[in-house]
Amino acid sequence: MVREENLSLRAKYNITAMFYDLLDYPWERIYRTWRPWLLGDLRGRVLEAGVGTGRNFQYYHESVEVTGIDLSDVMLKKAAKKARQAKCRIELLHDDASVMHLVDSNHYDWIISTFLCCVMPDELQSMAVEQFGRVLKPGGKFRLLEMMYSRNPKIRRRQEFFTAFVETVYGARFDRNTVQYLEQSDQLEITSKRFLKDDVYLFIEGIKKA
Repeated sequence: MVREENLSLRAKYNITAMFYDLLDYPWERIYRTWRPWLLGDLRGRVLEAGVGTGRNFQYYHESVEVTGIDLSDVMLKKAAKKARQAKCRIELLHDDASVMHLVDSNHYDWIISTFLCCVMPDELQSMAVEQFGRVLKPGGKFRLLEMMYSRNPKIRRRQEFFTAFVETVYGARFDRNTVQYLEQSDQLEITSKRFLKDDVYLFIEGIKKA
């Protein structure tokens, strides 16, 4: 099940998937230095929302059980190849993060999402946050990595130069209100947030209230 608002995004990623790893390579040189500590200490059952082509898979500990969901079936085909090379068990589901009709409630110890919410249409973000709260166990934790507009004029001008490209190819925007929706949630609580690079890459950690 895919919400109507996400149909155009799915169509976009079914095309972008064919070139995604190549297009994303300049940024991946930075991201791959973050992935080991972002993912390496996780244990238990992990839901990765928006797995893309599966670039996180090799960094999970061998003991975890990962369920990966993505809107794009073409992205999932790419991810399946990386899943076969991972140390841990990975199940891939074709599902919409704002619906998660294939995902059980109160089931996961962790939710991981890297650059999902900055891609997701703003009107669906609160629905995705609600789903995060539903599928996490009480006391379960989440880690999200997102992008936002910088307050530094020089960086902001560079972002604005790439805005059209980023939105056309990835559907991503720098002006999403992810933190606001998390703060409004009656199920989830932010425990920390910090920037990993400049004031652009925001790392958010939190927990499901018991």
